Amino acid sequence: MKQKSSKKRISNVIDLVPKDSLSKLPNEEVHEEILLDETGEQEHQPESEEASENKTTWDSVSTALTPTTTLSRYLAEVRRYPFLSKEEELQLFHEYQTAGTRESAVKLILANLRVCVSIASEYGLAGIDQMDLIQEGNVGLLQAIKKFDPTKNVRFYAYAAWWVRAFVLRYLLNNFRLVKIGTTQEQRRLFYNLRREKAKLERQGYVPDPKLLADRLNVRERDVVEMDQRLGSWELSLDQPMTADGEGTFHDLLPSTQPPIDDQLGDSQLRLLFRKKLAEFAQTLSEREEDILRNRLLSESPVTLEDLGRKYMITKERTRQLEAKIIKKLRELMKKDIQDFEHLRK
Repeated sequence: MKQKSSKKRISNVIDLVPKDSLSKLPNEEVHEEILLDETGEQEHQPESEEASENKTTWDSVSTALTPTTTLSRYLAEVRRYPFLSKEEELQLFHEYQTAGTRESAVKLILANLRVCVSIASEYGLAGIDQMDLIQEGNVGLLQAIKKFDPTKNVRFYAYAAWWVRAFVLRYLLNNFRLVKIGTTQEQRRLFYNLRREKAKLERQGYVPDPKLLADRLNVRERDVVEMDQRLGSWELSLDQPMTADGEGTFHDLLPSTQPPIDDQLGDSQLRLLFRKKLAEFAQTLSEREEDILRNRLLSESPVTLEDLGRKYMITKERTRQLEAKIIKKLRELMKKDIQDFEHLRK
């Protein structure tokens, strides 16, 4: 009974597969499906055409790891271009500088892209995307192509490294903070060397205090303290809430640029008193002296001494003497009646 059941199952499975599909299988072989009969023995059955095609497709898939980031893809692309020998390098520069061959410049650049990657990797901990540093180094590489002199007996990659590093450092300096910090030569020197010098002193067993760092870097101690504070903290928005509840901002902590309210009130009252005393003083002057006071001393566009002298038919020197006399009398009166007159002058 078991054998009959087994044969019946085999025939049923074979009938499910079209006869013409069996001839389409690879190498004209019939793929069989393993079944278990009622006795636990294995029986073979041909697979369908769709299952065979799926198996062939998955078997052909590569299991190699592929780059998944922009940086990884870029590094994989850079590795495709080999280094140039000294003779090849000189030949390409000769073609570029004499005939202006663009292809020669492209080959030189592609062969030295590793220089930009190597230098940019040294500043990977600066908080800036490494691809941005690499691309900035590539700009320095283009500049090196224009400036290189093959007759100096120096390999191009050694010369280009200087330009690449200069462009990378300049990019770091301009983008390390929202507010530019390298505005002077001393600040740029500290930006590039402060952390490195501190680590060097610590390895030697010294305490890197500001005075020692200033002596080693040939800058002022005040500049060392200021740069250390800048490098050790990041910018904060003045509108950022100080608490989780959102009450109060950092802008509230800034000191007011206006003088205290009591000083403003005292200054206002002092000026009112001065105007009152000035009006009383003008009433004690003659018509000519009042004209000099109003149009010469108190006017925003004062009249010249020569014009006043011509108006009153006196010399220019006499007009100057009258002006000095009015100023002296006014100062004596204000000092007598206003105790804080000197404060008002400030």
